[in-house]
Amino acid sequence: MDEAVGVESNQIHELGKRVMGNARLAEAYRSSTLRLYDHRRQAIAEVPGFEALRERARALKREVITHLDYYLEQFAASVERRGGKVHWAVDAREACALVIALARECGAKEVVKAKSMVSEEIELNHALETAGIRPVESDLGEYILQLANERPAHIVAPAIHKTRGDVADLFERHVDPHRAEEPEELTAVARQALRTVFAEAGMGVSGANFAVAETGTIVTVENEGNIRFSTTAPRVHVALVGIEKLIPRFQDLAVFLRLLGRSGTGQKLTSYTSILTGPRRLGEDGPDEMHVILIDNGRTRALADEKMREALYCIRCGACLNACPVYRKIGGHAYGWVYSGPIGALITPELAGLKQARELPFASSLCGACREVCPVKINIPDLLLHLRAQAQETAAATKPPGSPVREHTAMRLWAWLMTSSRRYAWSARWARIGQHLVARSGWIRSSRFFPLSAWTRDRDLPALAPRSFRQRWKDLESEEKDT
Repeated sequence: MDEAVGVESNQIHELGKRVMGNARLAEAYRSSTLRLYDHRRQAIAEVPGFEALRERARALKREVITHLDYYLEQFAASVERRGGKVHWAVDAREACALVIALARECGAKEVVKAKSMVSEEIELNHALETAGIRPVESDLGEYILQLANERPAHIVAPAIHKTRGDVADLFERHVDPHRAEEPEELTAVARQALRTVFAEAGMGVSGANFAVAETGTIVTVENEGNIRFSTTAPRVHVALVGIEKLIPRFQDLAVFLRLLGRSGTGQKLTSYTSILTGPRRLGEDGPDEMHVILIDNGRTRALADEKMREALYCIRCGACLNACPVYRKIGGHAYGWVYSGPIGALITPELAGLKQARELPFASSLCGACREVCPVKINIPDLLLHLRAQAQETAAATKPPGSPVREHTAMRLWAWLMTSSRRYAWSARWARIGQHLVARSGWIRSSRFFPLSAWTRDRDLPALAPRSFRQRWKDLESEEKDT
């Protein structure tokens, strides 16, 4: 789709400032992400050859994305050979229409949903409610957000921004008037409310962490068991699968399972790993029907760009969010859509359109922490620069009203200075002299002059060193000659 409904990604600066102005919320993001980051660090230290494992996973994703047409055909044939049915959706509207049609076909008035980012992406809950079908989230975090009418704030931990008190307030208002405070009590309240839904829902909807082309298998991982309930208790199971979720062979699953839990939450393996291949057979539990909806929704747009197709390697572990200094400060909702953090800054422009997500690639320090932790080694900083270039080219071609003329002028001047060593040295010399007007104790903390004024409004800028690197290098060469 060219423009995704509800995308507010160009408001990242305003939304981010709101979070930074809320000390409780800012601390919730900081402490939670640091804890997950530390858990990952400890978990990977226990795995010999972890870097080789990452390389193998990257090679596998590159193989399947490069030959995606072949693997999609193989996967579809494998699903149908084992009794499942495959449907294809070009965009969110088609995907939602397919789910609604399947719900009506089986007479489902309620649909129990497992945690699924792609269902958030296509805004399935809204579509089902509009069609008169009640969706119920079964993942505890997603259930909390459904009650709060909010989007996920994190790929793996959707309610990462909610305190125990926030959850208690929501449950008291919407679920049980008898207020519960302790985590165990709150979990019991949610469990009691969801049990009847599992038993009565006519259809279950899940996503897929991986889809195995060789066998037509849908693989889901979780820590609560709700995905397993959602995919086996109802008579009909519908799996929503982004076309990039494929892996080639069943044996490749071992590589990704060793990476996913450790990268996301620091676990050796999540509590539940469900391997679903077709509807139930004689003597088995599970659904009578299994439907797989393969969703494009902008993914082929990324595939067509040889540079950006690397973003499709992502396995949605959330490690880049936990490592990102920007995400830690502004949180997930500031990114304006369902995908946040560094990976959100990459895939939101691809899926929702660069026009609606132009600002996201610029909301990064390019420190490279995201690339260091990515289990499939996506070069996120490099891809962000690629998107920045595309955004600037589009802006230069269209010249939208209110375009930042001063910023463009400053960047042209910067380019002019940087393309000549003589001009660069001259400008650096005058900058050292001029900074005495604003620098104090080695820092420029405020300035009235553009562009320093824009930078120092929210952060400090290190002052230039008294002597340049070139000067110091020349001095070292002179010292070596003397000795």
